[in-house]
Parts: sequence; C-alpha cells; structure tokens
Amino acid sequence: MAMATNVEATATGTIEWLAAEETNIVVPVYQRQYRWDIGGCEKLLSDVRAVAGEDDAHRHFIGSILSGRDAEDGDLILIDGQQRITTVMLLIAALHHAVRDTDPGMAAELERVLVRADDPARTKLRPHHAWADLYESVVLDRRGDVERESRFDDNYAFFRSQVHADEAGSIWRGLRKLEHVSITLGADANAQQIFESLNSTGQPLRDHELIHNYILMGLSHAEQLSVEEDFWLPIERRTGESIGAFWRHYLVMMLGREIDAAGEHGVYAAFRGSFPRLDVDKLRADAAIWREYAEIYGVLLDPAGESDAGIRRHLEYANAFGRATYPLVMSAYGDYRRGLVAREELIEVLEWVQALFLRRAVVGLPTERLIARLCRARQAGRDELMRAIARITPSDERVSAVLKYGELPHAAYVLGRIEQVDDPAAFDVENIVPAVPTTVWSGDGIRPWKEYSEDEQNSHRALAPTLGNLTLLEPSLTERVFGASFPVKRDDAYARSAVSATRELADVEAWNTAAISARTMRLTQEFIRIWARPALPEIDDDGLTPVLDAVRRRGWPAGWDREFDYVEYRGEHWEIKDVKALFNRIFRRAWTDDRRSALAYSARHGGPIYDEMAWKGHWGALDESHFLYMGWDSNYMMTALQGVLEESGIAAEVFVKYSYIGNVM
Repeated sequence: MAMATNVEATATGTIEWLAAEETNIVVPVYQRQYRWDIGGCEKLLSDVRAVAGEDDAHRHFIGSILSGRDAEDGDLILIDGQQRITTVMLLIAALHHAVRDTDPGMAAELERVLVRADDPARTKLRPHHAWADLYESVVLDRRGDVERESRFDDNYAFFRSQVHADEAGSIWRGLRKLEHVSITLGADANAQQIFESLNSTGQPLRDHELIHNYILMGLSHAEQLSVEEDFWLPIERRTGESIGAFWRHYLVMMLGREIDAAGEHGVYAAFRGSFPRLDVDKLRADAAIWREYAEIYGVLLDPAGESDAGIRRHLEYANAFGRATYPLVMSAYGDYRRGLVAREELIEVLEWVQALFLRRAVVGLPTERLIARLCRARQAGRDELMRAIARITPSDERVSAVLKYGELPHAAYVLGRIEQVDDPAAFDVENIVPAVPTTVWSGDGIRPWKEYSEDEQNSHRALAPTLGNLTLLEPSLTERVFGASFPVKRDDAYARSAVSATRELADVEAWNTAAISARTMRLTQEFIRIWARPALPEIDDDGLTPVLDAVRRRGWPAGWDREFDYVEYRGEHWEIKDVKALFNRIFRRAWTDDRRSALAYSARHGGPIYDEMAWKGHWGALDESHFLYMGWDSNYMMTALQGVLEESGIAAEVFVKYSYIGNVM
C-alpha cells in the first residue's frame, strides 16, 4: 500500500494547536489583506457561545488549516486559514484584556496562545509584514493614543465590547472546543495544487445546497436517509429548478424581512438564523412545514394543481407579475388550505396584490422590496394587511391620468380580464392604430397617413400603446389584416372576432385620437373597478420605505452619505441623508422617549450603549454615565437602529425615502 509522505493531516483542538510551543505562524507575502468584517466576527462569537453551552462531547469545526514548515527557522507558513486564525486571535486578545486584572490564571493560559514562548514581545501569529506591526499593537495592547482605522482595530473593538469578565469562563470554554484539520505539507508537496483542491473544486455551493447539508450533517446515517426520503426529496420534486427561490420566498414569508439573494449566502444565513438547533425531532416537525409550503409553491408555479376554478384563475392572474408576490400568496394560500381563512379572504388578498402591482406598474413606481412588509402586516391580521396595501397602492385619480397617455403594462393580462377572455395567451394584442403606420394607412378609409399633419401623426403615435387603442384578436385574423387601414380591419377582422369587446369596434365609423380617448375613458372605469384599491384613506405616493425594509450594506460604499432624501419618524420630517446620522438620531431619540427599550436592546446585543468609553474610537455621550459608540460599519448601524425601533414597538411608524444614489448603490 502506497504511503502519502508529503501531506500530514491531523484533527486537532484549535487552542491546543495554537498554544503549542512549536506553533509559530507566519503569513506569507502573497496572501491577501485581512478582510473579515463585523458580520463574520459576530458569527464566530455566536458559534463559540453556542458550543460553550453544549456538553463535553460537542465540538465546533472551523475547517482545515493548511501550512508548511519554513526550512530555515521552523515557523509554520500559513497557506490557507489566515482569515479564520487572525479572527480567533483577536477574540482571544479581547478575552485576555478583559480578565488580565481579575483572573491571572486564565490570563496566563490565554497569553500562551497569543505570544511566542521564545519571545513574549512577539505574537505567535505574524501577519503580512505591511500590517504586522498594526496587528501586534492591537493584540499586545500597545496602540497608544493614535487615532486610526483598520479591520484589526474594528474587529477587536467589537469583540472587546461583547466580551465581559463575567462571561469570560464560558467563552474560554467555547474557544477550547474549537477544532480543525491541520494539514502540514512536506518539503516536496505542491502547496498551490492542494490549496486549489480545498477551495476551488467545482462551483461554490448554492444556498439551497448549504441548507441541505446543514439539515443533514448532524444526523446519523439512518436518520439522514429517513429525512432525505420523507422531506427533502418531496421538497425538490415540488419546487424543481426553483428550489433556491422557494427557500428565499419561504423565509421572507416567515420572517417578514427582505432577504438578499445575491452574494454572501444571504438565504442560507437567514435559514440558519431561523433554525439554529436542529435535533431530529424538531427537524422532522419543521421539515413537515417546509414540505407543506413546497407543495404550495409547486401550485403557485403551476396553478393547474388547484382544483377550485376561481382560486386557480386568480393564481394564474398573480403570475402575470412574476414570482415577486409569492411570499404573501404562500401565506394566504397556506392559511386557506389549513382552514384558517375562508375562500373569500384568500381571493380578496389575491385581488389586492394584483391591484397593487398593476397600479404601481401603470404609474411607474417600483415593486421591489414590497412583499416583506405585507407579510409582516398580514401576521397582524386582515385589517393591518388592507391598510398596508392601501398605503402603497396608487389612487384612482393618479392611475386614470396615466392611462390616458401612458403605455399599458401587462397588456394581455389587463385586456384579458377587462374583455373577459379566459386564455389571453391564445390571442394577439392588437394595436388598432399600428405602432408604425404605413403611408397608406387610414383611420377613415378616405385620408391616407401621408396626408396627416405632423401633429396629427405624433398624436396618433403617442396614443398607439395606450389602453384605448388595444384589444385582443385571434392570430388568424391578425394575419389577415396586418398593416391594413381601420375600415378593413373593422370589417374583415374585428367584426368576426369571438371577443365581444373587439366586435364592438365594428360599430365605429372612423378611428382617430378622439375615438381612442373615448375608449380609454370607458375602459379606465372598468380598470378601476376590476383592480380596486382598498377603500381606505391611507396613501403614500412618494415611495417611502419602511425602516425595517431599508437595505443593509457592508462597509461604507460610494455614495453612502447621500443615501436618503429624508426620513419620516412618527409623522416628523427629518432631513437625514445617511445611516450614520440616522443611527445617532434614532438612539438619542430612544434614549429620551423610551430609555428602557434602548438599554434592553443594548444589553441583549452587547451594545451600542456602554457605561464607559472603553476603547478609543468615535463616541457620543448620552448622559454622564452612558455613551453611544459610533464606530460601527453601516450594516451594524442599520441593524441596530432597526432593532431598537422594534424593541420600542414603533418600527412601523418610521420610513426612509431613498435618494437616487441610494437606490442604485
């Protein structure tokens, strides 16, 4: 049997490995800069706390660490694992500084992990030489009074804010339960090839694949087979290629929060945060619900699976707007299937959703980031949902004005419902005045297009895509009269159509701008009746976004200081342009209006309010003994201000108005 002599792989406790005298680590020059942000640190600390609460048999695996021995001085050259090891070291440094004056025994154990046995003035981890001194000054607490910004400082400050002496024993217990696979290369090993094998085998895992692994990983083989057969495979069969979208829409429905699907595995992170502990009994109970909603999702994808003709028709109508409506439709449809709401209420929700999306499309308002707030509202009951939909559904007057001169969106769907056609996909959308008339086209059979004045031609072209100039027509009739003048179309096609609204055109003598406008006015009345807005006075035509749906962005992207036009706070108008100013204003207002909630949120999340300015950075004083730390990144600040508003119970009364730069960031 051949022996692999150039690679040594050993499962080991991370702290024991770091504390060993022979473990002195150097990050080579070719490695990228340290880039972990507060989100990654938050995740690590959460994992450490979780495993600390488990029994002694539980460990937390942090992956593989790839290194090779330096032939000259015997240090380990860190090939893969720099980001994780550096972050663990910063957490250990924060813990060390928290206990060094109160627990010398623990402090000594921590120091053995942080500093070299042969030189206590040097750290065991030596980063890239360009920023090694910066790192060591943080870990060895030699920063002095210099004001500076770095990931080492920011992440250490986060850990320092979270780690207190009374929790030190638990965190140290959790740290000692971290483990990894230490892969040490021999002199003849191909480090680059092994690195690529570890990091680039095929495409990165997608969110639903990560969810799948997460669900099954802690189970026995027999349990895995059972869960796979009973739950996961039925979910896959029902959702098919749309399984990734299913998980995102399910989580939006359940959480009532927007979930970004692009980058950083946002769907998987939301799933794991929602289902942090998956013992087999709880897993099977949760998975039964996932399977039920996957079945519902399959019906939304193909409404033919719904036996009730009326409901099936409205599910088909909702699909005219793509899948953006699915989280809310899943919620209402799921309750209907369980007998929690009547059929009439389900159809009412489906009608409201169609009216909302269509009216916003007519007037040119965006439809992104609407559904999560409606899912939240529905959790509070029918009346709350009706108010939430009414608030963001454009008024009859605004829709009517735009329909006169604007291009009709979703034309086949709209005409199908107005003209009572069961399958509008079987018909063509007919422009009575062609979009581009030929020189001989005529609206009355007497005067050809080439004799129309320039103003007349421009007026006809402008009205060509509007509601009054469109109808449904059988494809065979469309071909017969393609490009023909109105009288020919009227006699040879419209009069022969099975669509009653199209046959009515046979009674029109001539087709001109006056005829188009008159038909638009008549059809607009039908439009307003069919896609009725909930009859409530609440309305917002300014595109305000509830603060809970505001976008959370990592770091400080370009344009962040002009992200908002303004903020509406419980009826007050605030001229605030960026998240940093909003964070400061919200917490100061909470400190004045609801101090209990502000302190409760901060205590539960380890900040951002502290009873002393415990480290150097950007602070604001709330009073003589309470201070607000302002040095977080924009993602943390947005999360925190959303959290304290929820804690106070007033989040639904706060809105942001994005500026153009904020919308495109």
